[in-house]
Amino acid sequence: MKVHFIAIGGSAMHNLAIALKKKGFEVSGSDDEILEPSRSRLGKYGILPPRSGWFPEKIHSGLDAVILGMHARADNPELKSAVDMGLRVYSYPEYIYEQSQNKTRVVIAGSHGKTSITAMILHVMRLAGKEKETDYMVGAQLEGFDTMVKITDEASVIVLEGDEYLSSPVDRRPKFHLYKADIALLSGIAWDHINVFPAYEDYVKQFRIFAEQIPSSGMLIYCGSDPEVKKVAESGSVKAGKISYGIPEHTIENGISYLLPQGNNSLAKVPLSVFGNHNLMNIEGARLVCSKLGVGDKVFYDAITSFKGASRRLELVGRNDNAAMFRDFAHSPSKLKATTEAVKMQFPGRKLVACMELHTFSSLNENFLKEYNGSMAAADVAIVYFNPHTLEHKKLKPITASAVAQSFGGGNVLVYMDSTKLTEDLKAMEWKDKVLLMMSSGNFDGIDFKQLSKEIL
Repeated sequence: MKVHFIAIGGSAMHNLAIALKKKGFEVSGSDDEILEPSRSRLGKYGILPPRSGWFPEKIHSGLDAVILGMHARADNPELKSAVDMGLRVYSYPEYIYEQSQNKTRVVIAGSHGKTSITAMILHVMRLAGKEKETDYMVGAQLEGFDTMVKITDEASVIVLEGDEYLSSPVDRRPKFHLYKADIALLSGIAWDHINVFPAYEDYVKQFRIFAEQIPSSGMLIYCGSDPEVKKVAESGSVKAGKISYGIPEHTIENGISYLLPQGNNSLAKVPLSVFGNHNLMNIEGARLVCSKLGVGDKVFYDAITSFKGASRRLELVGRNDNAAMFRDFAHSPSKLKATTEAVKMQFPGRKLVACMELHTFSSLNENFLKEYNGSMAAADVAIVYFNPHTLEHKKLKPITASAVAQSFGGGNVLVYMDSTKLTEDLKAMEWKDKVLLMMSSGNFDGIDFKQLSKEIL
């Protein structure tokens, strides 16, 4: 099979390219910019384009498929050549479905938690000896896994992180609609992607369609403590079987969270390497999915004790005897609230300094900012950072520091627009009996988290 990638450098795209190369496909690609780690990883597998740019001559009638990435524009010259030649053009979710039609498709969806839950399932399946029969696509690099995408002929199951964002520049359908789930998990619904779904109801509708697509022979596992999820899942239009989950029984002792499995006296309390109510719910959802895939509770609990989290999901950057620093991918209001509360609950005797960066289109939109009200209320010191140049780059209306502070609820909220000043002030703080939590889908315009951790701890 000969496959060409338009915009091969993207996170999902380059991982799919590597997965197909490993499968024995002949893979080519183009991009106008390829950054690390994509560049090194594509080079390792011999599929790094020799030059940056778009080259219509790479498109030829011998290609079996052209895969279009979200980074490309609708007027891309390679895309035009492919269309003119009548070649089949796929978005990457379409092509993953194409490669998994004969597998049981497990799709993990939700506004938050989907990467962590997918990672938990894959971690357990690997330790349960089911690695060879499990393909996957996940949105973060996982410990013990070489790539973020695996597609083989042998595996009977594929576990997919189901993103609700658009599939490609020319396909406006949400990605998770294209996977056609047999087993689905829905973790939560909280408005996001305002640039694509300008009304809350538009956003919720995508999850309703997702749930209604599951066949009557399938299964929907859903978070019953989320009112919007409960409403979607328990609608009469959802024909699949349904299982609800919530926060499992647990306890916290000396900063460690323990699960208290119910209904099985042979299982003692289970120590965890992760913490927070959101992670406890994620684990319970992952357990129910794994059960459907033939993994018993004893095997699940034995495996989940060693799960340390997906990359940038409550990731411990550094710690000493009386202070710690974490980083997290949280950027939407619901994620900020869950992550901030989790850290405060885990370290009740310490003051929490929580910093978040307004980085996404939604978070920098003046109409969406009010959704952040109270999202960092659990922090003793709440810091919000944004770079005015990011607004210019995204062609958004300017926002002021006072408007941001007011949107977050005022009070303990400090607003910075200079990352150097933010770093200097963090270094100047007294960190005894405190925890620093840095939250962003970006990097605070280049803050070196490891170095910052060393200097403050």
